[in-house]
Amino acid sequence: MGRRARGRRLPQQQRSEGAEDGAEGGGKRGEAGWEGGYPEIVKENKLFEHYYQELKIVPEGEWGQFMDALREPLPATLRITGYKSHAKEILHCLKNKYFKELENLEVDGQKVEVPQPLSWYPEELAWHTNLSRKILRKSPQLEKFHQFLVSETESGNISRQEAVSMIPPLLLSVQPHHKILDMCAAPGSKTTQLIEMLHADMNVPFPEGFVIANDVDNKRCYLLVHQAKRLSSPCIMVVNHDASSIPRLLVDVGGRKEVLFYDRILCDVPCSGDGTMRKNIDVWKKWSTLNSLQLHGLQLRIATRGAEQLAGGGRMVYSTCSLNPIEDEAVIASLLEKSEGCLGALELADVSSELPGLKWMPGITQWKVMTKDGQWFTDWDDVPHSRHTQIRPTMFPPKEPAKLQAMHLERCLRILPHHQNTGGFFVAVLVKKSSMPWNKRQPKLQGKSAGSRETSQLSPADPPEGKPADPSSLESQSVTGTGDTEIIQTSENLENNGNKKDGVCGPPPSKKMKLFGFKEDPFVFIPEDDPLLPPIERFYALDPSFPKMNLLTRTTEGKKRQLYMVSKELRNVLLNNSERMKVINTGIKVWCRNNSGEEFDCAFRLAQEGIYTLYPFINSRIITVSMEDVKILLTQENPFFRKLSSETYSQAKDLAKGSIVLKYEPDPTNPDALQCPIVLCGWRGKASIRTFVPKNERLHYLRMMGLEVLAEKKKEGASEANDSIGHAGQPEGEEGGEQSAEAEAKASSPDAAGGDPDAAGGDPDAAGCDPPGAEPSR
Repeated sequence: MGRRARGRRLPQQQRSEGAEDGAEGGGKRGEAGWEGGYPEIVKENKLFEHYYQELKIVPEGEWGQFMDALREPLPATLRITGYKSHAKEILHCLKNKYFKELENLEVDGQKVEVPQPLSWYPEELAWHTNLSRKILRKSPQLEKFHQFLVSETESGNISRQEAVSMIPPLLLSVQPHHKILDMCAAPGSKTTQLIEMLHADMNVPFPEGFVIANDVDNKRCYLLVHQAKRLSSPCIMVVNHDASSIPRLLVDVGGRKEVLFYDRILCDVPCSGDGTMRKNIDVWKKWSTLNSLQLHGLQLRIATRGAEQLAGGGRMVYSTCSLNPIEDEAVIASLLEKSEGCLGALELADVSSELPGLKWMPGITQWKVMTKDGQWFTDWDDVPHSRHTQIRPTMFPPKEPAKLQAMHLERCLRILPHHQNTGGFFVAVLVKKSSMPWNKRQPKLQGKSAGSRETSQLSPADPPEGKPADPSSLESQSVTGTGDTEIIQTSENLENNGNKKDGVCGPPPSKKMKLFGFKEDPFVFIPEDDPLLPPIERFYALDPSFPKMNLLTRTTEGKKRQLYMVSKELRNVLLNNSERMKVINTGIKVWCRNNSGEEFDCAFRLAQEGIYTLYPFINSRIITVSMEDVKILLTQENPFFRKLSSETYSQAKDLAKGSIVLKYEPDPTNPDALQCPIVLCGWRGKASIRTFVPKNERLHYLRMMGLEVLAEKKKEGASEANDSIGHAGQPEGEEGGEQSAEAEAKASSPDAAGGDPDAAGGDPDAAGCDPPGAEPSR
């Protein structure tokens, strides 16, 4: 919805798309829109008013309220993210500290409205306020609150996201075992919602499900990586494809190759974005029906491709931030018609009771098509031949009343801005009852060679780019049904005849698909007999259940500097599809190599990014610390043992030097203390302990324990940031035989671009290769 999609899209669409998900990725224009900028743009568009009044999408008597709401700035909204126990602590902190400080506060003569929870979002985890970003940034009275929002956003605990953007993931009803495809994912706020749902149970390090997040724009994929990395999940993979022809993937099931079908698909398509007028103010000037007419075909192709890859009984959410039925109901009606109507493969689900408190209008069943110069058409037969390239038959509602009634288009949801002070939005929830009609027919194999079978059956580019996806063209390209096993196995044999090494997932060959942007390093799974593993297993006393086959690195040559980890399900996907897809990033960092690390019995230290995943398998080098110890460890760079509690000292004194785990367990008998567990990476030195925790994560934990770090800390300059992020991630330089911390940081910091060959392209946070304009909200 409002995503940057292809070069052929209109400039206005490119400008309006990025800010849909709140602050992330909106760029300067999105920020200006939120702040009520563009004073030269008059919020009037007579053609827009004429069009929507004629279509009657707004209830009678509410038109004035609808237009007034569109002219008002959009309220700021935020969502509390993260795992459940941490989310509850953040909510407690917000309600009892920051929101209380906003009571009776006036800024520039305007009374500040105390944030209120969104009535329809579960567990009070989403809030809205009348504070604009401009006021938050400029007002001295709100400085602490603004610092809190920025810091917690960076550490992945808060997402500043538009309210209506939160709806699609909720309606997907995700469970931890679901395989999920996010087809048009950047900038990633909905993706992070999906990841959170997978990790609903914090005690399960590897949920069975996973999220494959796709975007067509290579640069925006790196923004997507940044957003997803904040949640540190081993169950997320970012890929770079055109959603309308996203490849069909294979997985190994009991030694046989089977097509991967997804339990849940988010189909949040590129759109004209006229529901975002409250912040993308240039939409007022640029709005035209031509935008919708040009995007309709692409939207239908993406939705069709999603429906093809949906598992039986699975759920797909189609959404746009457009109010236009050409992009909304027309796409859904056409998709249902393709699936052979009420008895076909797809059905619109009735979700009216799933988000109690959300106000919405039912989908419409009759609409007309208008050209950019204001000419109306009510039927395809009335469209002159000269207009056939611009207007398509799929843009009109079905003619037969019985067919139209059976589709239940009224089950679609259209959110109007004036009903709950939000943006405009459209959502439809589809459930798959059986295979799509063109997938039901058995492929004709007689008379074809194995090579031609592979070409016709496993082409990763169906339907062809730029053409409507019709059943006849898709029939010969399907890979489902009992007759497809032979095809898949034949194809795999052909692909594996090359010099492909075991466990190495290289980038896809250039001849099979067009690639743009950065060239990605391969994903190399570490063999179970690799000599680097036994010292790690002994040093940390890893549990026998530790899935070491899921460890990977991003280099085939030289020393392995970073070790990453994925879930076994994503490992299966990676190993079986390196020829089919362009993977931008997957896995979380669990170990980093130390310079001179062999001196400490183990060459690899723990990485904070993956500690919550790794911790359940570690049985050694764990120090239980008190809340006071945590405060000292996070506020002092290198505290000596004597500064810590006697209990902590007694645990640390007999440990050999090297990487350690610091674990805080909440005390249920002390309700005033922090009530969520904390796991930190540290280093046991000669006479002191150091933590390896990124700056914003440090601030987060201190905040949860009631310590506010004031803005004056910024004046200490870059050294403070280095201590917290890269510098603090290294073994201390207190012995003559060790390098200084500064030299060590330059040599082996996980955040230093020069010392991390694994990070070349695949880890923009580490390699410093975020493309221009791909900055998250800060």
